[in-house]
Amino acid sequence: MLGLVGNAGLVEPNDAMLLGILDPIAWLRREGAAGHEIKGHRDGYSTDCPGPKLYAWVKAGAPRPGGDPDPPPEPPAPPWPGRLPQYPPLTVGDDVQTWQQQMRRRGWDIEADRMYGPDSRDVAMRFQAEKGLDVDGVVGEHTWRVAWEAPIT
Repeated sequence: MLGLVGNAGLVEPNDAMLLGILDPIAWLRREGAAGHEIKGHRDGYSTDCPGPKLYAWVKAGAPRPGGDPDPPPEPPAPPWPGRLPQYPPLTVGDDVQTWQQQMRRRGWDIEADRMYGPDSRDVAMRFQAEKGLDVDGVVGEHTWRVAWEAPIT
């Protein structure tokens, strides 16, 4: 996302600009694989960009303007499909893709290809370890629910 302020004219970001940065990021985090880091241009280049006011906002964690500290809520967990995606053997289906898409939204590097193979099992095991769950690489009812309900770290 891009926010532009200058040395003259618009020198302080307004709420509409900040929301124009935050809302698409929130959408990308829900629907894709956007990460959880927001940086200013000067974090990678020797420049004054994005200006002191906008950069201070970035460094403060990009809080939502208008007193609403929380982004739109995540959708609730869909019902557990009632089967255990695991590998081996290869588990294939829409439920696998739903879980893979959620893990991508959480920032995990995983293809949402409907096939629960060794890569999906590896992500499940690392996720289970991160969340203090039993590490078995099987997406049971508890692992499924935690994939939607646990805070993203």
